[in-house]
Parts: sequence; structure tokens; C-alpha cells
Amino acid sequence: MDRRTSQRSPLRQPLLRLLAVNLSIGVCIASLMLGGLLTLNPAGLRDLILADRAPGAAFGLLLFGFLITFGSAAMGTAIMALGHKPSDEPRGGKPRPIPAPARVR
Repeated sequence: MDRRTSQRSPLRQPLLRLLAVNLSIGVCIASLMLGGLLTLNPAGLRDLILADRAPGAAFGLLLFGFLITFGSAAMGTAIMALGHKPSDEPRGGKPRPIPAPARVR
């Protein structure tokens, strides 16, 4: 085994780096969502969780569910957008006129 290949980081591969970046975006969104739910306390959710004997388990399972949901959504969006090239053309409305070739006399 070559010494250079044994010391290579898996994050040097563009696809794995793309997935890692988007997974971290999903983790941030999941933690913001959990914090927002606990702050807003919709339908007494925070009070219900804190009244349990093991509130850490409920928080952990809720966070794990959000991590799976938002992490996979961010990574899936990144994978599906790989072949898409942004263009300058408008998406809707009237099409741009195609210039006619100049006539030479």
C-alpha cells in the first residue's frame, strides 16, 4: 500500500465533501428546529417532555428524527442538483428574441 494513499482524507473526494457539507447544513437546521419547538412550546410540547421521567430520551429521539429528516433532505437536494447548471435565461415569461443573421450585399 502506498504511503500517500493511506494518509488521504476521505473529505478530499468532492462527492463526500459535498455530502458532508450538506449533512452539516441539515444538522444545523435540525437543531434550530428543535430549539424553536422548545422555545415556542406549541400545544405544551416542552411541558409534556419535561414532565416525563426521562426527558433526555424524548429530546434525543426528537433530535434524531430531525437529524435524519433534514440531513437526508439537504444531501438529497445536493445530489439532485449536481447536473443542473444555472443559466442566465429567464424561467418564465416571453422568450428572448433570436437575432437574425446579418445580410451581406
